[in-house]
Amino acid sequence: MTQIRTARFAIGQTVRHRDDAFKGVVMDVDQAYAGPAVDLGLLHADQPFYRVFALGDDGGFIAYAAESSLEAGGLALDPGEIARWFATDDQGHHAPLDAGLH
Repeated sequence: MTQIRTARFAIGQTVRHRDDAFKGVVMDVDQAYAGPAVDLGLLHADQPFYRVFALGDDGGFIAYAAESSLEAGGLALDPGEIARWFATDDQGHHAPLDAGLH
């Protein structure tokens, strides 16, 4: 019997990496690892993986992160970061400016 996992984070939700590698907004969710064949180390491939529009010192980039590596909340985007990188809907969900909100 296959176990179906429910993603803990929603598209448009702000998250941060547990090791403070980045903070950003969830753009897409894979039910399990769907990247290239690589050694994931201690990460389990059968957990949700997220594409996150992340903010770094040099601007935005796309990160692919395991659910176990991410945390919700604790992320305070300052108004300048929000205006520069994201469109925001009435419910506080964010999307990259060039992607638009769904």
